[in-house]
Amino acid sequence: MNSPLSAQAVAVLPRVETMVAVLYFGLFAISFDFVSGYTGYLSFGHTMFYGAGAYLVVLTANGKIPFLSASTPFVLLLVLCGLLAVILALLVGVVSFRLSGVYFAMITLGFSQVLYVFVRDWNYLGSNPRDGVAVTGRTAGFEIGIPGVDSASLAIGQLTGDTAELLGVVTLTTAEVSYYMVGLVVLICYFAMQRVIHSPFGRTLIAIRENEERARAIGYNTFYYKLGAFAISAFFAGTAGGLFAGYRRSVTPESGFYFLTTGDALLASIIGGFGTLAGPLYGHLFDESVREFLSKAGSGGGLLPYLRSNLGQGTLETVIYNGMTIGESIDVFLNGRAALYVGIVFVLFVLYVPNGLLGTVRGRLNGTVAKGFPMWFRQRLPDRDSDQSR
Repeated sequence: MNSPLSAQAVAVLPRVETMVAVLYFGLFAISFDFVSGYTGYLSFGHTMFYGAGAYLVVLTANGKIPFLSASTPFVLLLVLCGLLAVILALLVGVVSFRLSGVYFAMITLGFSQVLYVFVRDWNYLGSNPRDGVAVTGRTAGFEIGIPGVDSASLAIGQLTGDTAELLGVVTLTTAEVSYYMVGLVVLICYFAMQRVIHSPFGRTLIAIRENEERARAIGYNTFYYKLGAFAISAFFAGTAGGLFAGYRRSVTPESGFYFLTTGDALLASIIGGFGTLAGPLYGHLFDESVREFLSKAGSGGGLLPYLRSNLGQGTLETVIYNGMTIGESIDVFLNGRAALYVGIVFVLFVLYVPNGLLGTVRGRLNGTVAKGFPMWFRQRLPDRDSDQSR
């Protein structure tokens, strides 16, 4: 980029590779919000579905899943990832939904940690399962599109992804192709969950969240509704895990089954807004943007490389307090401190923006953005009738 604002744009805007990660993990966070935000049951073990989908993709590509060849179409694999997660959710949910509140959260966390320990020590997965498993049996990239139609499919991946040319003018890099293809899957999944939320089934979930005893009193079998919501959310969490593995071509027990992965989804939901569905995606985008903005030199854009390259050596060596220079203060207070500032932002959101980003916007607009913004905008337009009467 040669514009005067290019340096500022590189410092502030996330990289395309970061946006791909925001999309597939955002889908996982949305699936977490589907069950936790709309039923009120916090699924702390939700990462087990994400990890199951990721491991299924990698193991299938390595030829270790019976009846599935290494060349199985990726779109079909994504569906199978979801179905595997549904089966797992039904098995876990039948036991877990006998409990409620913190007990439900802890038992799902327990199931997730059991699977985490299991995959770390299962030698069938790879030569060193504790370090994770990489795709070795499939050299081609994982294609998203219409299976069997090469002209309607594009491969995703950091190294094995496709490039594309639009109208002979614009050439998309592998990262940009991955961004659009992963975004297409995420968009379809989001609309599917949105449709469920606005159905009678979704309205019942909201009733359970608001007052489960009353929902049960008027005749709803809340157990089956909660179990159904758990299975639906697991399907999309498994799909997100499949996208993650397809793009990264590897998975580790920490990235797939560790409870802190659910913690990141919880953080995204709180920042974006619980019970908004789309909010966790914006929350994770905000989280990743802050982390990248405060990233260390050599990891792309961000505030630290920008300051070092634009302040000048004389400014960096200026003493500001007790012998500490500006350059040293940047190293002390910014270098590697992204997690600290994200934690501060998280505390501020909990205290002052309890409804999250999207929840607060919807509150100001008295409804969803799609319905509330046009009405808000019309109210601020000048009244034509009154102007003509004058």
